[in-house]
Amino acid sequence: MSVQKSLLYGNPNIGVYSFTNENITILPIDAPDKNIEEFSETLGTEVFLASICESPLLGVFIAGNSNGILLPKLSLEHEIKKVEENLGDKLNVAVLPSLRNALGNLILANDKMAIVSPLIEKEHLKLIEEVLDVEVIVRTIGDSPLVGSIASISNRGLLVYPLVTDEELEELRELFNITVDVGTVNRGSIFLSSGLVVNSKGAIVGYETTGPELLRIHQVFFGKT
Repeated sequence: MSVQKSLLYGNPNIGVYSFTNENITILPIDAPDKNIEEFSETLGTEVFLASICESPLLGVFIAGNSNGILLPKLSLEHEIKKVEENLGDKLNVAVLPSLRNALGNLILANDKMAIVSPLIEKEHLKLIEEVLDVEVIVRTIGDSPLVGSIASISNRGLLVYPLVTDEELEELRELFNITVDVGTVNRGSIFLSSGLVVNSKGAIVGYETTGPELLRIHQVFFGKT
């Protein structure tokens, strides 16, 4: 298990460009070879290249876990087809017909449970549950509806931004039954998923992440559970 500091396109916000679960990582179609190799080796995954909404911001638009991924309504037909052809035999793939397209910012999921932002329409909760094959709970975290943006999760740990109460941290521990704590990335950024891509085998963090921030990431995701 390793934690690697990195840049993607010279940017420490590596999480906005990438999605990962336990088995596959999705990177932009023009991702540099060195990043493809780095993500594959550090996370222990197969790397697949794609665009969503004609954008490289895959971490913003895609939500999912090892069971399935959700693509936004604005995804183009050829993008959806490419994802289905390449990943459809590995996991469930579905387009979420929500008016909200930044699904990665609004859904926080691992292979046990998903927290869905109240901004996602209720009629779509059943589809989320079926595709990700987990229990779904609608709630905010630290009064923020951007539950996928201000937190980062794996099957081993959950790191959330500092504006949560001790009571809420305990609630999240009970929900997921994993290590939960607060932290930041990239010299104090509270948008954890933008600077941290993690699964149970490794993590890639933004290059500006400090020593104390790295220590907390190690403790939460790779310490004793």
